[in-house]
Amino acid sequence: MRAVVYHGNGKISLEERERPRLQKPTDAIVEVTLTTICSSDIHIKHGAVPRAVPGTILGHEFVGRVVETGSEVKNIKVGDRVAVNVETFCGDCFFCKRGFVNNCTDEQGGWALGCRIDGGQAEFVRIPYADNGLTRIPDHVTDEQALFTGDILSTGYWAAGIGEIHPADTVAVIGAGPTGLCTMACAKLYSPVKVIAIDTDESRLNLAKEKGLADLTLVPGVDSIQERIAKETEGRGADVVFEVAGGADTFQLAWQIARPNATVVVVAMYEENQVLPLPAMYGKNLTFKTGGVDGCRCGEIMDLIGAGKLDVSFLITHRCDLDHIMDAYEVFEHKKDHVIKYAVKIDHGGDR
Repeated sequence: MRAVVYHGNGKISLEERERPRLQKPTDAIVEVTLTTICSSDIHIKHGAVPRAVPGTILGHEFVGRVVETGSEVKNIKVGDRVAVNVETFCGDCFFCKRGFVNNCTDEQGGWALGCRIDGGQAEFVRIPYADNGLTRIPDHVTDEQALFTGDILSTGYWAAGIGEIHPADTVAVIGAGPTGLCTMACAKLYSPVKVIAIDTDESRLNLAKEKGLADLTLVPGVDSIQERIAKETEGRGADVVFEVAGGADTFQLAWQIARPNATVVVVAMYEENQVLPLPAMYGKNLTFKTGGVDGCRCGEIMDLIGAGKLDVSFLITHRCDLDHIMDAYEVFEHKKDHVIKYAVKIDHGGDR
């Protein structure tokens, strides 16, 4: 089968690999029908994810059809269309029982797919703990609508939840990339009075406004961010801030625009250490929440998609087949042609 493989030292390639087999009775084999490229794949490519194992097939955001299940898989059957969860989790350890599946203590727990074990930028993929890692897609939901369920939409949903947004809150989201836009979409589920989107890319801000995800958009270097947010909040600052950009100075901006006693949710993945200036922020009494997504609410997300209450398929700006995925990597990594997300279709018409 064809697959995108990470080799370390900034090298990835599309090559032939063996089709995966069941290894444990809790596994399933999924025939991938649609996959995509995530910014985390770019981080892996450039060595910013120390846990990533060279020789691993990339891809952790994809959908497909179940073609084989282990003897202990009970909730999923052959033929089911499924969205795949970015997190692998056992469901039984201390952390899983409390919903903290990102820290599952199983040897393959947490973010494993496309990082430490073979992922879904391939024709087929093995899914450990399939009953936990697969979410059935309703017949009326398309692959494109379901594509982001297990990763960036789960991230936005998790972030909005731990942000504890109240209906009267003003929410600021730093970063209008794919995950930032998903965070805005999920924040809107909590009916905040206002969502303020901040980014240097005006085309992405325009998209956020056009899709009703943001009520106000601000551009660093053009707008005085702190002054504008103070003006919008009677001088207080934002009630909840989501830092989804991961830029050189966006962490600092996040706590600066937050009101006293606000919650700052750090969603971004940084390639360098960040400074927490405790003396400068003393007295603001901020609550910081950080970390990788606990992606265990895909069922709820799929229900919202099925009900028409959550649809981020508009993020797909570019499409290609697996044969052209390396060209897609070039476009996505360098943000060419106003790309936001790719939908990479897997053709299973021939024998491979």
